[in-house]
This record gives sequence, C-alpha cells and structure tokens, in this order.
Amino acid sequence: MRRRLIVVGIVLLAAGAAARARAQDLNDYPTSARVDYVFACMKANGDSRRALDQCSCSIDIIASVLPYERYVTAETVLSMSQTIGNLGTQFRTTEQAKTALNDLRRAQAEAEVRCF
Repeated sequence: MRRRLIVVGIVLLAAGAAARARAQDLNDYPTSARVDYVFACMKANGDSRRALDQCSCSIDIIASVLPYERYVTAETVLSMSQTIGNLGTQFRTTEQAKTALNDLRRAQAEAEVRCF
C-alpha cells in the first residue's frame, strides 16, 4: 500500500512538472509586453472595464498563437515600415517582413473573433 502511494505521488509530481513546463512555454511574453499591448488596445477601444477584459483576452490569444520572438519581429517590422526612405521600403517589401506581419495579423484576427 505504501509503495503504491509513493508511485502515485511520483506520477502526480511528474504530471505537475509537465503541466508547468507547457504553461511556461505558452507564457513566454514578458509582463511588460502584455501590459503595453493592453494599454494600446484599451486606448483604441474606449478605456473601459470591458475593453480591459477584451484586450487582456486578446493578448492571451495572441500569445497562445504566436511565440514572443515572432511577435517582437512583427512589431518591429510594423514600426519600421512606417519609416520614410529606403529603410522603410525594405521593411514594407521583403518577404520576411510580409510573413512576419501576416503572422501577427492572423493572431490578431483570431483574438478579435474570440475576445471582441
């Protein structure tokens, strides 16, 4: 009986560790990045409690669809594509830039459907 309890305890510990590892993989966005997104989203959607809930949901969905590294890349492309001149053109026209923006837009569309 005691041996069985030990085995069950070990299995539960292993399952808990695996669940934490998966949750950590899904939560690779730093808090500051999430907060920045929510503030900007709320500003665009009315600065209300409802907007807070929807925008928090939105960044959670985006984070579940798009790894943080790809999110940063897309945000950088989006920002730099507004630059005038050759540098801005490179961020607007390269295939890598287009792919990064498309990934972000797909994640945002999923968040829009599920949260708003």
